[in-house]
Amino acid sequence: MIYQAGWFGTQEIVLIVVIVLLLFGGKKIPELARGIGKGIREFKKTTEDSEIADDLKDIVSEVNDIKKDVDKINPKKILQNVESKSTKKS
Repeated sequence: MIYQAGWFGTQEIVLIVVIVLLLFGGKKIPELARGIGKGIREFKKTTEDSEIADDLKDIVSEVNDIKKDVDKINPKKILQNVESKSTKKS
């Protein structure tokens, strides 16, 4: 059999379920699952509502604007323009 890292087999899953049942009992598991679900939902809602995504979009647009400005004053392009003008005059 070939085992891949990070994958559990049937025996491992059954063992984990038995241990969880012994530790928490059958009545506590649904409460734990509900609590975990609420926590995940709240985390997703908080990250979606945050202004971080908007701030990142603003930063990206500013960086793109700066990049365009730098390309306008790029010494290589200026030198190429000067050389092309001097060859045209010759």
